[in-house]
Parts: sequence; C-alpha cells; structure tokens
Amino acid sequence: MVSSFVVPPASVSPLSASSHPTFSPSPFSRSSTIVYGGKQAKFGVFSPAVYGARLVLGDQKLKNIRGKAISLHSGYIGDFCKWVGAYHLRTRLIKKAKTNGDILGFLV
Repeated sequence: MVSSFVVPPASVSPLSASSHPTFSPSPFSRSSTIVYGGKQAKFGVFSPAVYGARLVLGDQKLKNIRGKAISLHSGYIGDFCKWVGAYHLRTRLIKKAKTNGDILGFLV
C-alpha cells in the first residue's frame, strides 16, 4: 500500500497560520504595520444567502440583524435551559450554536 503523506515546503512556517500579529514592512514608509489574523468563517449551505443579504442590506444593517438574531437565540436557549432545569448547560449550548452557525455558513 502506498502512503500519501505530503511534506510541506520548507518555506511554510507552522506559525504562519496562527492568530499572532505579523509585522510586515510597508514599501512606502519605514514603520511596520501590524496585521492581526482572525478566524476565517467557513463557507456553508447558507453562505450564499448571507452574501446576498450583505449586498442588498449593506454591512451595518446585516450586522444589526445578525446581532438581534443571535441575542434572541441566546435568550431562547436560556429559557429552554430554565424550563428543562439544566441552566448550567446554557453556555455550552450557546457555544455549540455558534459552532453550528459557523459550519452552516451564517457567520460569513
């Protein structure tokens, strides 16, 4: 059986994909700029709808609607946890909802 293990080139650093700040000198000035690498949201089933909403509504309006939806959903999760009697699981369920939203493409 043939192994399909691929070795990355030597120029690729394991720290290059991390979220540490990167200092990149500007060709126009002597000062360096800091570039912070955040987590890139995943492309999912609902990503095209989010991109369409961004084009139609604009960035600020989409952020406002998304924030209200997340707030309402977190509230419903809290109400459900109270109803079931498992309020201690609230934060885990909210984190799971965020992970699922990322996988489905709502956080693009």
